[in-house]
Amino acid sequence: MIYLDYQATAPLAPEAREAMLPWLGGPDTIGFANPHSPHRPGRAAAAAVEVAREQVASILPPGGRVVFTSGATEAINLALAGSGARRLAVSAIEHAAVLDTAAALDSRLNVLPVDEAGLVEPSLPLGEGTALVAVMQVNNEIGTVQPVEQLAEAAHAAGALFLCDAVQGVGKIAPPGNADMIAVSAHKLYGPKGIGALWVRDGVELTPIVLGGGQEQGLRSGTLSPALCAGFGAAAALSKVRMEEDVAHVQALWRRARDILGRWTLNGSAERRWHGNLNLRLPGLDVPRLMSDLRDVAFSAGSACASGSGRPSHVLRAIGLSDRNAKASVRLGFGRYTALREIEDACARIDAAAAAQGV
Repeated sequence: MIYLDYQATAPLAPEAREAMLPWLGGPDTIGFANPHSPHRPGRAAAAAVEVAREQVASILPPGGRVVFTSGATEAINLALAGSGARRLAVSAIEHAAVLDTAAALDSRLNVLPVDEAGLVEPSLPLGEGTALVAVMQVNNEIGTVQPVEQLAEAAHAAGALFLCDAVQGVGKIAPPGNADMIAVSAHKLYGPKGIGALWVRDGVELTPIVLGGGQEQGLRSGTLSPALCAGFGAAAALSKVRMEEDVAHVQALWRRARDILGRWTLNGSAERRWHGNLNLRLPGLDVPRLMSDLRDVAFSAGSACASGSGRPSHVLRAIGLSDRNAKASVRLGFGRYTALREIEDACARIDAAAAAQGV
C-alpha cells in the first residue's frame, strides 16, 4: 500500500510511539495513573503532561498557554463558543469544524470569499461589529497558505480577535505570531489521534464549554491521557528539530510528482501553498473508478471529512470550479515518511489509470 493521504492523518512517528509506551502500562506499573490525582503515581503522570505541554508550546508563539483538548475540533469549538463573540467572519474555505460551529453561533455569519488561488484578501470588509475572525493557515483540501499575519492585523484593526486553524501547518511552517488563538491537532503532526490543543494568547479570556471538574486549567473538564499528551509532545519536539529537513523532502516529492502529472491542472495557488498537498484535476475524470482501479494507493477525492457525501467540495467551488471539475479532482498528500519511489510509482499509475479512461 502506498499512503498518500497525509491531510487526513499522518503516520505515527516512532519517537511519539516510544514516548507513549510508559504511560500505557498495566496494573504492575504506575504508568496508568490519573494525572489529576495527588499521590506519587498521579504526580508523575502530571509531570509527563506538563513536559508535553512545554513541547507543544515550543512550536507555537510565546506569550500564550496551551490547553489540551480531544482534538482540533474541540479546540475550535472552545475558541469560537468560549470567546463569547456573537458577530463572526470566517473564510469560505474553512474546515467544517469552523464553518458549522460559526454558523450555529451567528445566523448572520460573514463568509469571506477567496480568489481563484484560494486566498483571502486582507483588505476585505469584515462587517460592522465583527468580534472574531477565523481563517486557517493551510487549507486541508488544496494546500493554500493564507496571509494569516496580515489577516490578524486586519482583525485587530477592526477590534476583533483572530483565530487560526493551524492544523495543517503547525510544525511545518511558522505559526502566525500575532494570532489570539491557534487550534492544532496531534495526528496531523505525526502524533496520536484523540488529542489536540488550543493556544490562547495571554489576556484572552474564554468560558469553558465542557463542564464537570475543570481539570484542564479550568477551561476543559475530563481526565487527560498522559500517553496521548506524551505522544503529542514528542511529535511536536521532533517536528521542531526536523522542520527544515521535512520541508526539503516534501518539496522534492512535489517537484517529482508535478513532473509525472504534468498534464493535470493544479487546484489552488502554485506559490502560496504547502507542497505536501497536491490537489489536481483532469476534466472528464471518473474519480470513483480511478480509486477503484488503484485500491493499493491511498489518496483522496477531496477532504476526508466530507468523503462519501457525494457533494462537490465547498473549497473547490469557492475557488471557482464547476461541479464537474470539482468532481474530477484528486488530492495527493505526502510527507516525512513518503519515499521518492512511492511518489514515482503512484503518480505513474494514477496517470496511466486516468489515460485508460480516455482522459
